[in-house]
Amino acid sequence: MKPRRFENQQQVEQHNSFKQFKRWRSERSNKIKSKDYSYTVPNVEPDLHYLHHNRKHPSVTWVGHSTFLIQMAGLNIVTDPVWSGNMAFEKRLAPPGIPISDVPPVDVVLISHSHYDHLNINSLRKLGGVKQILVPAGLAGKLKLKGFRRIKELHWWESVHIHGVKFTFVPSQHWTRRNPWDTNSSHWGGWVMEPYATLPSGSGDHSHAKVHLHGTGGGVAEREQKAAEAADRQGHSHGPGHAARPVTGVAPTVYFAGDSGYFPGFKDIGRKFHIDVALMPIGAYEPEWFMGPQHVTPEESLQAFEDVKARFFVPMHYGAFKLADDTPREALDRLEACRESRCIEEERIVVLPHGESWRLAGE
Repeated sequence: MKPRRFENQQQVEQHNSFKQFKRWRSERSNKIKSKDYSYTVPNVEPDLHYLHHNRKHPSVTWVGHSTFLIQMAGLNIVTDPVWSGNMAFEKRLAPPGIPISDVPPVDVVLISHSHYDHLNINSLRKLGGVKQILVPAGLAGKLKLKGFRRIKELHWWESVHIHGVKFTFVPSQHWTRRNPWDTNSSHWGGWVMEPYATLPSGSGDHSHAKVHLHGTGGGVAEREQKAAEAADRQGHSHGPGHAARPVTGVAPTVYFAGDSGYFPGFKDIGRKFHIDVALMPIGAYEPEWFMGPQHVTPEESLQAFEDVKARFFVPMHYGAFKLADDTPREALDRLEACRESRCIEEERIVVLPHGESWRLAGE
């Protein structure tokens, strides 16, 4: 029986053939030499005491790339676990924000798709806790062969409820492959997390929420560096960088976009959910002729942010690995330029250093 192959919502030519890959690598050999990688994403010391004892308040901690530790409704949730020190032949540009040995026991792991920079088997094994693993359709079999048992597959728009949080698997525009024979044998997508014990899902009631403005000025990379420096000065009395961050409310809905090119499905997601925080990719977009169908540019990421109608934007998928020809600084500079041109309020773009815990509900 021929194995099932998954597809995108719209027919789009994915530039993933070995011939196209070879062309890109040939072009890259000279271009990459002129790139400036002197800027790296700042790391702050994680507030491990808070993370290990917090079972009440929502928080988002960026580990790096597409890996987050999200605390919601008493659950410790990890997205796309990758603590690897290298990707293929490229060394990691900045260390993970939390050493994997210091991560609190994990209740839920969300996998967006099977690419190696989003699913590292050794990292998944090393995470402690009961680890209910939620994966796209078609991926459970591979993980069971690796010895994992608590796995649930979801198709697009399917949901599962776990201890006060509704997890919905939503579409993206991408593809998958872990070896030459399994292209698109499992699906890809993002995840929407809605706490329903405190605030009814989909109520859209944000009357309790308030926003504290940054007031720091400067470009997005400069604001990120200042937040990291503020965290070092503050210590952990209020959590790293906490005083400079917005407050969303006690029961925020969080959207983890996974990996995606720009597509109309972002608007569908915005119509179905009331999203407070969108974790959106901004890196690995250059050259655009090759990466465009599968990775958004910073400008497309901001458009997707507006499409999903989220209140706050947290950039990800940059700064950890040299996956394409863009640099972390280029991605942040383009994000900031687009934010200004679109007149998006500065405080709505929350650029986290690695290791900071953004306490979404404040104190």
